[in-house]
Formats: sequence, C-alpha cells, structure tokens
Amino acid sequence: MSKRKALSFEEKRKRLCDLFHESKDFYQLKELERQAPKIKGIVSQSVKEVVDSLVSDNLVNCEKIGTSNYYWSFPGTSKIQKEEKIKQLKKEIKEQQKLQKEYEKNIEIASSQRVPSEAREKNLEILKEELEKNKKFKEEIKKYEDCDPVIIEQKRKESEKAKEAANRWTDNIFILQSFCNNRFYVTPKDFCKNFNIPEDLDTID
Repeated sequence: MSKRKALSFEEKRKRLCDLFHESKDFYQLKELERQAPKIKGIVSQSVKEVVDSLVSDNLVNCEKIGTSNYYWSFPGTSKIQKEEKIKQLKKEIKEQQKLQKEYEKNIEIASSQRVPSEAREKNLEILKEELEKNKKFKEEIKKYEDCDPVIIEQKRKESEKAKEAANRWTDNIFILQSFCNNRFYVTPKDFCKNFNIPEDLDTID
C-alpha cells in the first residue's frame, strides 16, 4: 500500500477554512484537533499552527468567551479580507505616488541648478527607494486582483453579488446571535446592543 502524501501547509490552511465554511459552526481548539483529522485529513498535531496562521491572516475569527477561545469563519470571510487588502494596497500606492511626485520636484529643482550637493544626492536615493516600493505595491495588488475570481465575477454581476454578500453576512450574524443565546443566555437585544447591531436587521429581499 502506497504511503499517503503529506499535505502542504497551504493545503492544510485551505482544508481547515473549508471545514469552517461548510459547518458554519464554532469550535474550541480541542474540538478542531478532533474533527480536522477525521473530516479533512489534517493531523491533530498541526491543527494549532494552522489555525493560528489563519487567525493571523484574518481568515478565521477568534474570541475569548469565558475561559475558552472560540474559532469560526463564515463563507465570504476570505472575499471580504481580500477586498480590504486591495483597498489598503491602493491607499498605500496613492500615498507613495504623492511622495514620489514631491521627490521628483525636488530633484528637478536641484538638477536645474547644476550644483552637486548632499541634498540632491539624498533626494535621488530616496526617489529610487520610493520607486521600488511603488513597484512592489503594484505587483502585490495585481496578484490579489488576478487570482481573486470573486472580483472577476463582480464585474459581470455586481448588484446581485452585493445583495448575496449582504444577506450571507446577515445570516452569519443571526447564527452567532443564536449561538450566544443558546450557549451563554445572551438575549438578542443585549447581543445587538453589545455589537452595535440594529435590532431591525433583516435580509434584503
């Protein structure tokens, strides 16, 4: 019998994310260490490292309730995080472009004077660094845009996707609300108040 091929770390991350999204449930670490090997073929010894990396990348949520940590991730979390990352990168590119223009202006002034100076050399060096940063930001944002099928789909059907996403997250909130009510006796009213959620929240028809 051939030996089963070991899973890569990225494959473990993907499978653990799938476990959360498929079950739409909340887990303690010990529960994940029991379920992940049976359902997704992830060895229990590596579950903690994998889930910690997902929490670090904001793909899985972790909250301490009482004395225990609870982990969860609903469908759509990855999409939201990617959109936030793209938004952040675009903002950083805009800031870098602004700095770049300022340095180019300073260099242009220094060059027109034709007088070598430490300030001119420093501006040239800074501009070079900023151009390199700008290039890296553009490469990273392109990586997210090219590999994210959700964004491609949104271009084709933007309004419908927005509606589905809103309703999905509304359902997720209701799931969390029900969990807190059943497990910790938190009333729906108190839940909405604590998380600043409108009491009349409902899905979009």
